[in-house]
Amino acid sequence: MDTTALLDSLHPLEAKVLTVLKNAEGALSDAELAHATELDPSQVSMAVGWLLTKKLIVLATENITPVVSLSETGKAYSQTSSPPEWILESIQTHQARGEQITVKDLQAQGQFQPTELSRAIGLLKKDQAIRLISGGALEKTDTASPTTETLRNLLTRLSADSHPLTTFSSPDQALIRQYAVKRGSAQEPFRIEDDILRTYALTPEGQTISQLTSSESSKETSQLTPDMLKDGSWRNYSFRKYSISLRPPRLAVGRRHPYREFLDSVKHKLVSMGFQEMRGELVETEFWDMDALYMPQFHPARAIHDVYFVKNPTHAKSIAEPYLSHVANAHEDGGTTGSKGWQYPYDRDRARRLILRSQGTAVSAKTLANQPDVPGKYFSIARCFRYDQVDATHATDFFQVEGIVLGHDINFRTLLGLLNLFASEMAQAKEIRFLPAYFPFTEPSVELHVRHPHLGWMELGGAGLFRPEVTIPLGVNVPVIAWGLGLDRMAMVALGIHDIRDLFTSDLEAVRNMRRKF
Repeated sequence: MDTTALLDSLHPLEAKVLTVLKNAEGALSDAELAHATELDPSQVSMAVGWLLTKKLIVLATENITPVVSLSETGKAYSQTSSPPEWILESIQTHQARGEQITVKDLQAQGQFQPTELSRAIGLLKKDQAIRLISGGALEKTDTASPTTETLRNLLTRLSADSHPLTTFSSPDQALIRQYAVKRGSAQEPFRIEDDILRTYALTPEGQTISQLTSSESSKETSQLTPDMLKDGSWRNYSFRKYSISLRPPRLAVGRRHPYREFLDSVKHKLVSMGFQEMRGELVETEFWDMDALYMPQFHPARAIHDVYFVKNPTHAKSIAEPYLSHVANAHEDGGTTGSKGWQYPYDRDRARRLILRSQGTAVSAKTLANQPDVPGKYFSIARCFRYDQVDATHATDFFQVEGIVLGHDINFRTLLGLLNLFASEMAQAKEIRFLPAYFPFTEPSVELHVRHPHLGWMELGGAGLFRPEVTIPLGVNVPVIAWGLGLDRMAMVALGIHDIRDLFTSDLEAVRNMRRKF
């Protein structure tokens, strides 16, 4: 141990902490060190970190205590009513007036989210505090809800201050954990956080160095100021030596988000390949999103569980002609496409229904109707929205790279070559495979799959040759290949992340460390 070098490297904050630990009878916590040194907790934290790195102190003990407090949602519940309490009050009020209330009536009041109401109703039914009667109405029984009462007691107890989790009974702890904030369910009333108590003691090296430090260390300074020269106070200070062995402070420079860089790289590569960019709206009509793509109006993918419908306004004013009539004829009897169509009465009013764009192919449909170049190559990076269960590979909104190529000599072989190029160049995938698929608007159709190093095989998207029922009503009479690939999943492979939600993480350190190999 180079004692002289260690002494020279000591910061005044470190010297103060060493002096206090030298005179202490045992290990001290962060709070005790802050009190004894009269330093701010942040200064103590810095000094402790430096001393641990130099191995002059050691972590003596570490006790972790889970502490329960109210989240913002919990504070709102404590001041007004929790969902089960509000439901019981609403049912009782209606029963007193001789009226009935249904689940839809409760949802229509907008007091709580549907998921909150659904769970609260399930809780009350389990406690037998309410029951479902004829007509779908809810009725309050004579049985009290112990869970609701316990929830109210917990909200009241925690409204003033937080408490260690261990101070609650086992049933209360279970209820708190059930309604605690966690990943994927942020709107919960309780928050459980770890209160960490650490104590520190001197190492043998620290004992030696602490004997050599004195109160004069606090008179050390690293700067000679004009005032010190004027009043001569510089004579009372010792000046810190420069150490060129210390690493400079880290500079976190500003830069684009890795996902933004990935999207820009995809656009740059497609433009460099001669593709022209297409643009479209986030709010689209069912006509361009589905009808123009020969998706029948009775297709299950058009249900409310798969598509987000716009509440106000609900419909567009009109659909451009002659495309509406041509597409309607293709659906009903095939029109001039040589097909028999879907053989159902086409609803032109339904075609004007407004939705959030569910697939980037809607942009391609509009491009086909806008007299594209033949031969021609087009692409779009489109934000799409679909109702889905969020997990490691699914999100409710996502980017699709959508593209079409038109030409007299275009065929399925051309499509497979492009898909292989996209997977290897954009997603940086090492293993690629094609699987047969079905889509209402392409024939033949194919799915592109790549192997993620941790998640295994995953689908990137679908592709195929547009059917005549799509191209002819829009005024195109040459072969058209099309694809729609999930850019978010491609980015997972390119950025080396294992959860699609990490693309939008607020963890700056994780963002800085994302792999960039595109």
